[in-house]
Amino acid sequence: MEMNGSERIAASKEAVWAALNDPAILQQCIPGCQKLEKTSDNEMTATVTLKVGPVKASFNGKVMLTDIDAPNSYRITGEGAGGVAGFAKGGANVRLEQDADITVLHYDVDAQVGGKIAQLGSRLIDSTAKKLAGEFFTKFGNVVTGTAG
Repeated sequence: MEMNGSERIAASKEAVWAALNDPAILQQCIPGCQKLEKTSDNEMTATVTLKVGPVKASFNGKVMLTDIDAPNSYRITGEGAGGVAGFAKGGANVRLEQDADITVLHYDVDAQVGGKIAQLGSRLIDSTAKKLAGEFFTKFGNVVTGTAG
């Protein structure tokens, strides 16, 4: 599954970059994230609980940041195991572009799922992934600009 898009955030590129590297902010924004802890400069561990159709699973995994070009871009990759529900792995190339007092966050996501979740069908998985990505970027934009409720 692949998707891409962009989000306009009313903040400086440096502020958006700092937020993209802050586990506390990311934990607030990732749907279903129970825990996100930095284990090194470029690695974090995560626990995320998600519901995809009739399947609800808790995933424990690792998140890594690579190809870092601060404050312009990086690649974030992760993989998680959800027990009998299956696994999820994927990544996103994230690029920031300053446009006057707005930062445009561009993203290209690729993801794979396996196990019980994969049996739900690509249409349900794709629509759920798009919904979760939308929730993340909306919340991220609100947190960075201080308009989160």
